[in-house]
Amino acid sequence: MTDTDPYPHLGFNPAPGDMDMVRDIHRKLSDCAIEMEKAHSKVTRLMNGSYWEGDAAVAFREQLRGGPLPLNLKNGAHSVDKAAKQLDLWGAELEEFQRRAKKLDGEAKAARDALQRAQGHADKVKETSEKSGTGHHVHDDGGSALGRANRGVETAQGELDGVLKRARSLAGEHEDTARRRARHISDATHKLAPHEPNAWDRFTDWVGDNLPDILSACAAVLGVIALLGLTAVAPWMLFLAAGLLSGMAFGLRVSDPEVLASLEDGLTKGELDIDFWCNLLGVAGDFLGMLPGLGAVAKGSMKAPELLSAAAGPVGEADDVLTLGQKIARAGVRAGTSIKTVGVSIRAEAAAAEGAVSVLSHPRVFGGRMAPIVEKVDKPATILGASTAVYGVASSFIDALDNDTARTVTNLLDGPRTLGIDVPATAGALHFLLRGAGEAT
Repeated sequence: MTDTDPYPHLGFNPAPGDMDMVRDIHRKLSDCAIEMEKAHSKVTRLMNGSYWEGDAAVAFREQLRGGPLPLNLKNGAHSVDKAAKQLDLWGAELEEFQRRAKKLDGEAKAARDALQRAQGHADKVKETSEKSGTGHHVHDDGGSALGRANRGVETAQGELDGVLKRARSLAGEHEDTARRRARHISDATHKLAPHEPNAWDRFTDWVGDNLPDILSACAAVLGVIALLGLTAVAPWMLFLAAGLLSGMAFGLRVSDPEVLASLEDGLTKGELDIDFWCNLLGVAGDFLGMLPGLGAVAKGSMKAPELLSAAAGPVGEADDVLTLGQKIARAGVRAGTSIKTVGVSIRAEAAAAEGAVSVLSHPRVFGGRMAPIVEKVDKPATILGASTAVYGVASSFIDALDNDTARTVTNLLDGPRTLGIDVPATAGALHFLLRGAGEAT
């Protein structure tokens, strides 16, 4: 019996598997589960401040608090331990399968030897009968020596076929058990152990981690599209969509504890590092980007009732004679008209706000002398803002683009643009929207 052909008399391997490898992997998994449990215990003691104190310990606990490491260690140890137990069960099952396969191989050897002897005996009887000239009669006579020899061959062949059939049944049992154990091991690791993320998981994680920047970049790109007229969509629709995206990005930024902590440290402790300026400009840009759209919606909604009242005219006493169905139908028509009127009002205000000029272009500001300059830099500044936003998103996805130098240059470009272009432009739009808002109320 050789390693390459462990069951030569069966002609195939009904119980494949390497017991030494199974035992070795089981031992390694068990040791890994023990070490992970020890690591979890140590991290837990560190988190609880059992035997490590001081500033370094506080900083360490702050980094781990609320993070995935303690839970991953605990779940990972549990998961690997479950997988090890399933592998241990499979080792015992495989050992039994291979014991049965070895026994069947021995039976197959005996059956093949018996078949060979029976076939040799039949051949000798046939040869003797042919020499004596009675072979034809001997063959037809079921009780003759040749007939008995042939039945012996058939019996031996049946014995061998029975052994091979049991071996094939063992192979099917081995495969079913292996699949079941593999499924249990997969379930153990899938439910509890951290997995190496696939491409889709990595993409969704990246989107989740950088969603504010992605929304801001999309809003900036919509602004460029509206400015350059690159689509048939009305500019006011892009204006509102950009404001909505900026609002969503602003909400995500101000609800992020890390962003708030960075801003707080910069404003109260003077830690004006790159992260502080990136977060400050991101929050400021999103806030400025959402204000004009929000103002257009607010002013349009406030003016809608006045427009609706003028369009509806006086309501007479004729409603008293309407049936219930007619009243419901009329209420539905009025509701539809109200929604349409609000939409038309918001659209009008958004279109007007989208075309509002910067405060620096107002005649009362420096006598209007800044208007030509604002007109010349408005389009390049909008394109520049979209470019830096898109670069920021790309750098979060491509490590080669993410470095302190690039972030510093981006901040140096975005800072003056935000203060010199975005703030006056937003102020101009808000001035237009707020003017007359009191009358609408």
